[in-house]
Amino acid sequence: MAHAARVFTAVTCLALTALLTGCGTKGTPVAAEMDVRTLDSGTYPVNRFTYDRNSNGNGATLEGMRMADAVAPAVKIDPSLKVGRGGVVLSSVADVVSVSRLSSSAKPVLANRGFIAGYANSGADMEDPAGKDTPDPNSTSVTLRLLRFPSADSAKLAAKELEDADFNVALNQNQKLTMPEYPDAFAHWRPNVGNIGVTMARKEFVISVFLARPTVDKADLLSWAKKTLDAEVPAVDAFAPTPADKVDQLPVDPDRLLARALVADRDNRKPDQDNFAVYGPNWMIGLAGDMALRTRLFTDTGMDQMAVADDTLLFRVRDAKAGADLVAGLILSLNETSAGAPDKVPEVKCVHHKSGDINNRCYVIYKRYVAGVSAGTEAEAQKMAAAQYTLLANSL
Repeated sequence: MAHAARVFTAVTCLALTALLTGCGTKGTPVAAEMDVRTLDSGTYPVNRFTYDRNSNGNGATLEGMRMADAVAPAVKIDPSLKVGRGGVVLSSVADVVSVSRLSSSAKPVLANRGFIAGYANSGADMEDPAGKDTPDPNSTSVTLRLLRFPSADSAKLAAKELEDADFNVALNQNQKLTMPEYPDAFAHWRPNVGNIGVTMARKEFVISVFLARPTVDKADLLSWAKKTLDAEVPAVDAFAPTPADKVDQLPVDPDRLLARALVADRDNRKPDQDNFAVYGPNWMIGLAGDMALRTRLFTDTGMDQMAVADDTLLFRVRDAKAGADLVAGLILSLNETSAGAPDKVPEVKCVHHKSGDINNRCYVIYKRYVAGVSAGTEAEAQKMAAAQYTLLANSL
């Protein structure tokens, strides 16, 4: 999860301070709404737009993005696990091994059983040590992977084979464990080592868990493994997977959220989990330093979907009041300082923050949408805010 943690920490800094609410007209001024033609949008494209809906062979990435909401954030496993370590879309066998750090022994199993897509996240009860992308050895941490296969039968075979392959990596050290509440789950540990691995098929999916505790106690590890499955199984059951033969037919921007998010260049865009993506709430919850707070903010404001497009995040919330509440809550949680806002643009808040090179942000609230735009300078952030407001007014 190292790559994911770095990427998503960077995005979180933007995300925590970027939101907007809206519904609007196509740029034609109405009562109480300004004429956006008077705003300076620079060279940013701000006309109403629709991206190509064709996945162009990127269906696995799109399904992996959808699956983010089928993987429970660690805070739902236990309230103490409030520190999000990030999440990652798994669109290939190589991603499962290199990015989510499943054993390389899994490669032939994933390939032979027709792995389609996946998503993994990680959380802990302590921040990672400074300068490292691995959990603190004194922490409790959980990495949870959800792997998609063509059918329930192939998932069941894959679960058994993944367990066998991982167990055999240290055949003389590993010991098998059972979980009475989940008789279909495979589990093992190494005595005198405070971690446990669990693999279980559920519908067309394989749930893969790696859980570490600061103490070595088999009963304790099994208890935590049960809590993890207690949180994850309902999330899997509530998720509607795309039929295997229709994954490549998934639309890139089904609700036109990406089309409403400001970018400098619309050409040649394709699904990219970090720079051109649509997610449900769990993706950003899994990035938070306090996942419980983030969860409450999203629940209270009705945030149900978001788009990530370069240096812009776009959120859909319940209404304009909810958007204002979400912006206020996120800015407060980041301890950011107020900055100058662009002239004439309504419902904009701009701030400075302390980390990173892109440390100027503006938040634009427009009806049911909240947009956050980030830039290296205050002047550029203000110009982006004007352009983003114009784009939303023209798009709705």
